[in-house]
Amino acid sequence: MKNILIVDGARNATFSVFQANEREYAIIFPSGQDMELIEDLIARIGDDEAGRLLAPIWKRPILKREAMGIHGTLFFDNETTQRIMPASKREVDWDDASINQAQRLLFSQHR
Repeated sequence: MKNILIVDGARNATFSVFQANEREYAIIFPSGQDMELIEDLIARIGDDEAGRLLAPIWKRPILKREAMGIHGTLFFDNETTQRIMPASKREVDWDDASINQAQRLLFSQHR
């Protein structure tokens, strides 16, 4: 199972973690990416299919303290927040000006 952090614009800001199986994860995060916007997922697979895909995932919450890593982040409410992310949607591909020196060194080793 892969752990997905959900980041949304809800006022409670729980940023919960849910588990996805390998197939579900690969659909949400294709091509090696580890970040996805919900609107891009819906554009890629359709609203109904996205609902079917996410329904079982919402039944698999996990406590953050019990998660053995975060494998991907799914962002909701991007229309409001206007998040900017690398075109590759991979955390290691952030522009160097957007991250600190320690992150630059770490990410450069994983590109």
